[in-house]
Formats: sequence, C-alpha cells, structure tokens
Amino acid sequence: MSAIQAAAENYPTHDLQAHTNIPVETLRALYLPDRDLPNGTAQNASTDSTTVTFPTVRTEYPAVKKLNPLNKKRILVTGGAGFVGSHLVDRLMLMGHDVICIDNFFTGTKSNVSNWIGHPNFELIRHDVVDPIMVEVDQVYHLACPASPVHYQSNPVKTLKTGFFGTYNMLGLSKRVKARFLLASTSEIYGSPAEHPQQEEYWGHVNPIGPRACYDEGKRVAEALTYSYSRQDGVDVRVARIFNTFGPRMNWNDGRVVSNFILQALRGEEVTIYGDGEATRSFQYIHDLVDGLIALMESDCKEPVNLGNPDEFTINEFAETVSRIVREVGGKVKGEGEVRIKHLPPVEDDPQRRRPDIERAKEKIGWEPKVSVLDGLRETVLYFKRTLEE
Repeated sequence: MSAIQAAAENYPTHDLQAHTNIPVETLRALYLPDRDLPNGTAQNASTDSTTVTFPTVRTEYPAVKKLNPLNKKRILVTGGAGFVGSHLVDRLMLMGHDVICIDNFFTGTKSNVSNWIGHPNFELIRHDVVDPIMVEVDQVYHLACPASPVHYQSNPVKTLKTGFFGTYNMLGLSKRVKARFLLASTSEIYGSPAEHPQQEEYWGHVNPIGPRACYDEGKRVAEALTYSYSRQDGVDVRVARIFNTFGPRMNWNDGRVVSNFILQALRGEEVTIYGDGEATRSFQYIHDLVDGLIALMESDCKEPVNLGNPDEFTINEFAETVSRIVREVGGKVKGEGEVRIKHLPPVEDDPQRRRPDIERAKEKIGWEPKVSVLDGLRETVLYFKRTLEE
C-alpha cells in the first residue's frame, strides 16, 4: 500500500459525499455534467474534429437556494473565472447569493462560469483589477492573480502590479462600501521554509530577487497592504494562505505537478519530474479549499490562516499514484507496474518541503480537509480525460 493510499484510510468517506452545505452531486454536475442531459444545459456543446457548436437556448439554470432578502449578500469575486474562483462562484451562487465575477481572462475562461451567464443573481465583468472598479457589495473575495510559475513568470512586472495595485484597488473599494475583504494569499510567502510544517507565525525564507519573487513578494506585500488598511482605516479583513490545490478546471497548461502528471499519463507520455522526486508536497482538493474560504470569510478570525492538507508525499509517490489511477480509468499510460519517469534539472528556488500546520484553522474556523488526495485525484483524472476526449 502506497503512502497516499494509507493516508486515504484516515478519511471518513471515499466517494466525495456531501461535506459542505451543498451536496457534492450538485457541485459535480457543474464540472462533470451528464453527457445525456438535454441540449441547452450548461457545457453541453457538440464537437467534431474541426468545429464546436454551442447551444443557444438554455432550458434552466442549476437550482439555487431561496434566501431571505435580509440574509442575501452581494459578493464580489475577483479572478472568478479561474480555477479556484469558478468553484467559489458555483458555491456562492448555489447558496443563493448575488455574485459579481470580474476577470481579465488571462488564465480564467468564460466556460468555467458558463453555468451562470444570464442568471439573475450573476454578473460577469471583463476587468483587470490593476484598474479601479466601482460596485456596491457586502463581501470581496480577492483571488485575482496568476498562481502558477508558467503564468506569473511570463510577465513578472504585471504579476507584481497585480499583487500590489490589484489588492490596493480592492481594499479601497472595501473601505468605501464597508465590505468585508478576504485576500487569497499563498503558502509561497513562506518561500523555501526553514520551519516544517509551516505555522502562520513563521515569517518565511524568500529570495527577493529570484525568478519566483514576483509572485512570492507580490503576495507578501498584498498581506502587508491588507493589514495596513485594517489598522489604519478599519477595513474588516481576512487572509487565507492557500497551499497546493488541485481539482477539475485546473488549467491544463499551467505547468503544475498535478495537471502535468495527469495529462502526460493520459497521453501515454513520460512523466517529467524536476529534480530527484524526493521533494515533498501537500495537496488539497478544491472543494475543501472552497469550504475553508467561506468558513474564514464568515468567521471572526482576522489572523492569517493556512488552508491546506497536511498529508505530505514525495513527488515520486504522487507520480506513481497518478499513473495507477489513469490506468484505472482507461488512459494510455504504459506498463503494468512501472512508471516511466523522466528526471529534469531542478527548478531554481523550488522549495524542497511544503506542509501546512492547520491547527489555527481547526480552532478558529472549524475547518480541516475532508477529501483525501486519492479520492480527489480520481475525480480530477476523470475531468481531464473528458476534456481530452472533447
């Protein structure tokens, strides 16, 4: 039994049963829809080898909760068409709130929120957070920023501008309309940590001039700006430090471990690992992260909170598990017991160990992961397989 399989035994369920206020079956229908659903339902496009045809008439939107007007919030999600943002939008919509999604579509896509376009409770705005925007809202989830090295290193100056000016504009908006503000920060603020696991009190070990500095330092200054607005202007703030997250709607070309491994295995290619594969990572499933973000926003906790899965595995173990799951769903991975691995030179400033301490999340917001890496991978592999087939 592998380390990942052994860790899965510690979780109470192995079929992604409802662990949120929304049944998982309802969430799954938004990103893995039944192909037999009638035309007009979200994401039901017909394709051939050269064209794609999208339906123009929708029979109905997914059912959303009917809230008392006094409990219904107007919520802004920046980066709402991205991987994490779109799942957060799904959850907030199903909970019955009014949601404004803004995105410049650098890494996000309209298809991620296509279930809601035209819905009375939903508004999609193409906008770059580097520029100010004026809207009336009760809460702001600030997620806008490219999060994978491939994307944030492609334009490091723009990444830094997004980290500072994007956060500055959203905090200014929150100040003006008295909205509660949540910053989606990152475990990258810890850099290549000398402390393991990483607690929120740890100040980090970051190279301020390296190739990852545009993202690491951009998020560090975003946190500094967030708490400056809190102390100086009384803005009600929350800060989530997000660790490695995976799931459906990940960008297939973002260069991250999960998407790389799954796509390479599905195509029957060698799995590429940077370094010797003994570096460790901790991966959380997207539904757990969305639970944590909402729980933090609704809590009274103003301190930074780690949101991640403390189960830690080597990259080699992860590659073997992905290949095995791909075989189970009928992928092209070669061989019965062996994984074809190609080792490449290590990436500069890539941390060797990363694992969250989540005691504060457990104590302050009552949150901990409920989906094992193994169960999350099965669903993610099915999503990527569907995407490749289409």
